[in-house]
Amino acid sequence: MTTISRRSILKGLSVAPAAATLFTVPRYAKAAEITLRYGNNLPLSHPLNIRAKEAADRIAKETNGRVEMLIFPANQLGGDTDMLSQVRNGALTFFTPSALVIATLVPVAAINAVGFAFKDYNQVWAAMDGPVGAFVRKAIADSRLHALETMWDNGFRQMTTSGAPIKDAAGMRGLKIRVPVSPISISMFSGLGAAPASLQFSEVYTALQTKVVDAQENPLPIIQVAKLYEVQTSCAMSNHIWDGYWFIANGRQWSSMPADVQEIVSRAINEAGLKQRQDIKTLNESVQADLQSKGLTFNECDTESFRAKLREAGFYKEWKQKFGPEAWGHLESVVGTLA
Repeated sequence: MTTISRRSILKGLSVAPAAATLFTVPRYAKAAEITLRYGNNLPLSHPLNIRAKEAADRIAKETNGRVEMLIFPANQLGGDTDMLSQVRNGALTFFTPSALVIATLVPVAAINAVGFAFKDYNQVWAAMDGPVGAFVRKAIADSRLHALETMWDNGFRQMTTSGAPIKDAAGMRGLKIRVPVSPISISMFSGLGAAPASLQFSEVYTALQTKVVDAQENPLPIIQVAKLYEVQTSCAMSNHIWDGYWFIANGRQWSSMPADVQEIVSRAINEAGLKQRQDIKTLNESVQADLQSKGLTFNECDTESFRAKLREAGFYKEWKQKFGPEAWGHLESVVGTLA
């Protein structure tokens, strides 16, 4: 398996491209018969784009140039809402929204963001490569989109604070914490007794610096890139929400592809996604060490205390009703009883 340099990843994550850059694929003697346009919101050096480029090269090679996949990274074609609209109307062939983004169109897609549902990656992939993923893919298909089988990784979210370290649910009482504009996130932190504040990510550093909020939650690479360690003192390895990217296609374009092309494209993208998962795991490990060297302390959490508090608050019962018993049953078949 190809190893991606930690230095190149962190450099790519920490700077935005100065100008629009298009990943290209090898050129063959004749022009491609099929052009696939893929947009995403991540920097060039993020593992998602590095592995997508490998998939594009493989697709070109295995089709002898018959098919090319053009990659438009770093929000070149607009934000998540724009690209979701473009893949729905066919301007884009592919887009990789996080589950929370596509949940604006397919609500059940947010089921992987149920608070403290997954204990570790083994449960994540058992669910998303198994019954939960299959159920969500069917719901996506009902929206006239096609979701490939392998979900790509966006990582577990962790909590940081400038106050006392968060070790259990009691540490959440009255905590002013920034959360994304996501109903399930707001519901979860409210259920834990915190005081969640929905702010745009661009406002997070200043809000922490000026004590508008005392805490925030994000995957470790985001904490590193945004230099939140400068305004936070401790990080609780809570793993409270896992999120990932669905590799979705315009349903009409996908169904119009010849069967042999579908097979080549699916295999190349799905296998690239499996490599990207390992990349993110390695990146998280290196980022934690980097954050520790910058003075951020880390601690483990009593996860069961958080689950118990959410049960008491009716969080799981509420979201079981919203997602429906069938989807919830698939989730609990992997993670155990929640509600």
